[in-house]
Amino acid sequence: RIADSARCSRHTIRKVLEAASKANIHWPLDEDITNTELERILFPDKYQKNSTYVEPDYPYIHRELAKPGVTLTLLWEEYCRKCYEGGRTPYMSTQFGDKYRRWARITKATMRIQHKPGDAIQVDWAGDTVPVYDSVTGAQSAAYLFVAVLPCSCYVYAEACDDMKTENWLNCHVHAFNYFGGVARLLVPDNCKTATVSNTRYETVLNRSYQELAEYYGT
Repeated sequence: RIADSARCSRHTIRKVLEAASKANIHWPLDEDITNTELERILFPDKYQKNSTYVEPDYPYIHRELAKPGVTLTLLWEEYCRKCYEGGRTPYMSTQFGDKYRRWARITKATMRIQHKPGDAIQVDWAGDTVPVYDSVTGAQSAAYLFVAVLPCSCYVYAEACDDMKTENWLNCHVHAFNYFGGVARLLVPDNCKTATVSNTRYETVLNRSYQELAEYYGT
């Protein structure tokens, strides 16, 4: 069926399927992925012959990033050192990072993150609202979903609210603590306005009421 659709030989199809399986690429792909990007990942040896630059070892980079203390900058420096030792040309750090992230996106690569049991509660408003229907009138309104998660066990508390204001934000935390049967050492909110007044690379300023709630519960 693929041969009839693509008008190419079964040998070529078999070769591409084997390369896709080896690179862990699965259908469907993102719409913005180009044939050129796919070819570079599927057939890196062919691409390297036409380029003066050394293609990074993406699976190796991905495995190393899962280790504590390893950063993309450290891996780029290691990559440059190996290139210079072999008399080859490395990509600059920006291209190195962009190419790795593109590879990770195409191959749907994931990274395992270790969590300690009961150490943290992750909280946020869910991105989309949920519809709520009046059982009498049938009228529909939107509800905002508060979600608290224990990341080690993926144990979840969720609550629908009529708005995302501070009062609901704080009350939902109290309800989550009661549901979980206690508090964790850390509360990890996303950068929502009900949690943070400002968040820069130098300082994070919490909402005052949120800070007081954390202090009251010892988290």
